[in-house]
Amino acid sequence: MRFVITGEWSKNRLLQLIIVLFVVYVAILWLTNALLYFQKMGLTYASVTEYYLGSEEKFLPPRSYQGMLEITHFHLFAMGILLLTLTHLMLFVPLRAQLKPWFIVVPFFAALLDEGSGWLVRFVHPLFAYGKIAGFVTLEGSLAVLVCVSLWAVFVGTQDTYRSGQPRVPKAEEGRELM
Repeated sequence: MRFVITGEWSKNRLLQLIIVLFVVYVAILWLTNALLYFQKMGLTYASVTEYYLGSEEKFLPPRSYQGMLEITHFHLFAMGILLLTLTHLMLFVPLRAQLKPWFIVVPFFAALLDEGSGWLVRFVHPLFAYGKIAGFVTLEGSLAVLVCVSLWAVFVGTQDTYRSGQPRVPKAEEGRELM
């Protein structure tokens, strides 16, 4: 943490390596998440409702309460840890302070929408399929942005903007500012 706060992470090659490897890992997770989603359903109302509500024509049973509960239990924990870690990096990237909350809130909201919409489709109303599609697309898009911004910060960005995007005041000038 000290390396990020003091701006030393741009000089610490091992810390940069850890961040790059983590982001590559997340990029692979992003890809497999998309592949799994499209293996089960698509970006259409019909495919989402068919997945959750089943299909007599295709002999597909509806998703069971227990099956959905087990998947949700795992997803909430895993996605929570992933988003905590990935969005935490946004605190330290050299972006305007007004942008950072969007980079943090949108992925969390999208993950909850993605996970919760399946339950709503199955047990409330099929129209929530549009929420499932929106949640998935927003989650995948926001994860892609977080990956790209994190890599950009390591390779291109300067780390001198930790204090909410404000330039750092040199030690010699701090005393003069108060006078």
